[in-house]
Amino acid sequence: MPRLFGTDGVRGVAGRDLTGELAYRLGRAAVAALIERGDRQPAIAIGRDTRASGEFLEAALAAGVCSAGGDAILFGVVTTPAVAFLTPDLRAQAGAVISASHNPAEDNGIKFFSGSGYKLPDEVEDEIEAVALADGGPRPAGRGIGRIVQVPDAGERYLRHLVDNAAGRLDGLRVVVDCANGSASGVAPELLTRLGADVIAINDQPDGWNINDGSGATHPEVVAMAVVEHDADAGVAHDGDADRAIFADAEGRIVDGDHVLAACALDLEEQGELVGSTVVSTVMANLGFRRCMEEAGIKVVETKVGDRYVLEEMVRCGAVLGGEQSGHVIFLSHATTGDGLLTAVQFLGLARRKGWTVAELAGAMRKFPQILENVRVGDRAGLESADPVWRVVREAEGRLGERGRVLVRASGTEPLIRVMVEAPTEDEARLHTTAIVEAVRGALGPS
Repeated sequence: MPRLFGTDGVRGVAGRDLTGELAYRLGRAAVAALIERGDRQPAIAIGRDTRASGEFLEAALAAGVCSAGGDAILFGVVTTPAVAFLTPDLRAQAGAVISASHNPAEDNGIKFFSGSGYKLPDEVEDEIEAVALADGGPRPAGRGIGRIVQVPDAGERYLRHLVDNAAGRLDGLRVVVDCANGSASGVAPELLTRLGADVIAINDQPDGWNINDGSGATHPEVVAMAVVEHDADAGVAHDGDADRAIFADAEGRIVDGDHVLAACALDLEEQGELVGSTVVSTVMANLGFRRCMEEAGIKVVETKVGDRYVLEEMVRCGAVLGGEQSGHVIFLSHATTGDGLLTAVQFLGLARRKGWTVAELAGAMRKFPQILENVRVGDRAGLESADPVWRVVREAEGRLGERGRVLVRASGTEPLIRVMVEAPTEDEARLHTTAIVEAVRGALGPS
């Protein structure tokens, strides 16, 4: 059967793919893996986003943890990076997040962090999966069972951490924040306000079903329009679990993760704090980002798509900054994972410190026209052997040469093939994208 753990934990439709029974087994299995490593009565910290299904999955996961002899430390609704921070802060042996990030409300997921706040390596996930599928693990009784502990000040602890690690005050800055009706809804407006910004919050009224619905980092046009409407200086949009941040300038132009990464890399290099003059990005990074870094003498190390792969490479090569175009940015001197709220106070704080507008800060990088289309297919695994697709790809690459770039890959979490083309003009990029998309549909069929 296919592996339970994908690129970002166990994910699927809540109640169908990700059931209460599976969550219970995963809780038991996580405790078993920790006991195997020498933790006699491990504590697992658990947070969730605002999805309605998070409530029963939290209860099931915590029950599994306690039934196997572990303690469940419950944070309630918090961001994914909050769990990564709070797990070592509270000296828990592991952390778990119940969230499907930017996916629709019907989906949910469970992913684990180690006691140090880093995502678990594949081999540990494999151990947890094996025990969960076998419904194994310890079954203590009496005083051997675990307890549930509530942490009412979890959000405040995380807020203080963010304020302490902001790049500077935001006094005088008028900011629109789109919370995607997710876990940033309470904390993001409060964070920006504490730093002195005049804050307009939108999509900050979660009802369990409106998370990511036409809002947030996957719909940055929403915050961009709101910035213009409210005559604001900047906007920032988070996704459902707030590990991403996409910005908008005062004119309503979208500023993505490549712009943020370039601006922050240039500043750290100028300050002598960009270790090894190296930044880590993915194959999706815009060609303009690579050119900007090359001109500044900064080395770009490239990984496959996924913030976990960016982080793994950062740890391997000692880099302190890495990220993705999608808005995951990792400041390894301040956090162990991508954090949209930390990114917001770093990027906006940098703009205020330099006395620049967001547009001026983002303008350090000239973005090449880039077209990205997601093609829903019946068999994403068939891409590798889809010769008709690769013939069209090779033809596009031949015509573009060094003037552009083509990337075609299967999504790690959804039945999609992602097609990306960069070219000197938008028309040329769209021409090649259309040809490749038609080839994908012809070879792999509709979903």
